Amino acid sequence: MKLNYRGVSYEYNPPVVEVGEGGVAGKFRGLDWRFRNLKKPPVLQPPVNLTYRGVAYNNRPVPTTDVREQVSVTEQARWLMLNKEKAAKNRTESMLRRSAHEVGLI
Repeated sequence: MKLNYRGVSYEYNPPVVEVGEGGVAGKFRGLDWRFRNLKKPPVLQPPVNLTYRGVAYNNRPVPTTDVREQVSVTEQARWLMLNKEKAAKNRTESMLRRSAHEVGLI
């Protein structure tokens, strides 16, 4: 397929994906639908080091390790409990400040 973008013409060949018929099908809002299974997974692009306006980046960044993976379950439970208590304390203080303002103490 020949495409043109900002005066530059180029040839684009979309990847062909082979699919097999799936066993699940149905009807939604009067239209028939069917799941299809890939016969072979698509080939991913190789990682490339790129630069945009002087900033280097990668088209497939390396996933960083999540903090939650490194923290034990008991530590996570402790954080959740402390956050709940802090939120309750903030709500209480806010309510007391509003009521003091309405009464005229502040």
